[in-house]
Amino acid sequence: MSTRAMGPGHGWSWLARAVNLGRNNARAVIGGIALVALVALLPSLVQMLAQQALPGSPDALLAVIGLTTLVSLLVFPPLIGGALRVIDAVERGQPARPGDVFQAFRAGGGSGRLIGFGLAMTAIYLLVFGGIIAAFGTGLPEWYGQYMEVVQRSMEAGGKPPSPDQIPMPPSGLGVVMALCALAGLFLGGAYGIGFGQVALGGRGVFAALADGFAGALKNLLPIIVLAILSVVAMLALVLVVTIAGGLLMLVGGLVHPVLAALLALPVYAGMILLMYVVMFGVMYHMWRDICAGPAEPPALPGDRVEL
Repeated sequence: MSTRAMGPGHGWSWLARAVNLGRNNARAVIGGIALVALVALLPSLVQMLAQQALPGSPDALLAVIGLTTLVSLLVFPPLIGGALRVIDAVERGQPARPGDVFQAFRAGGGSGRLIGFGLAMTAIYLLVFGGIIAAFGTGLPEWYGQYMEVVQRSMEAGGKPPSPDQIPMPPSGLGVVMALCALAGLFLGGAYGIGFGQVALGGRGVFAALADGFAGALKNLLPIIVLAILSVVAMLALVLVVTIAGGLLMLVGGLVHPVLAALLALPVYAGMILLMYVVMFGVMYHMWRDICAGPAEPPALPGDRVEL
């Protein structure tokens, strides 16, 4: 299956269409992605509870972290595929429900291919970033270990973050490593989104989807860079708005009770997280559709309407 090269303006188009996602069936799209976001947060919640329950058992805590990470690697890829299928169904005017995000776990849903692709991309991420650190980050792992020791001692002493004079100086290659990792992240992120679309919607196998993902990302580096720049700007604006709105709600609620302050601010921050997930899946879908698939069929018009 061939991939197409799109113009730089498609970086803006992918983001704009992702923000407008679910206009035809908001209940299915936003409800389904909300379920995915909820499941994705569960491992972090379990780890937080384990830190509180196992303060003096580092080995047990590491076991819990390792187990929840493994579960995430096995559960999240089929959920990504399910979310993309719900979006595709809605964009093509087909019926869809929020619970359809779990469709990949059913027999014949392709969960094995989705998990295989997710594991393969995880391994590629580790190899690429590990290679960059090994080649250009001399002394970086040692510095990071020292930094974490300082943070741990500071938290044990009084729970305050370490002061700047306590933090060891980073190695000279940190800037180069960060720049190369950012560039690699952009490319791999494009390959990730395109490849997942190929597995979930294009019926491709793991290796074929990897080839399509890397080829599509290579052909579309410019729109991917435009997308990344616009996403950073939009994220900064969103964080600013949410911080102001959440802070005002907490201030008003705090006049009555701290619990009320938290309850008032919680929907704002939860809405921000949900919006980020919706846009992320929307960008993945529209990127895949433009690069690998044909245009979506428009939803069917009501019987008393005629398209001109």
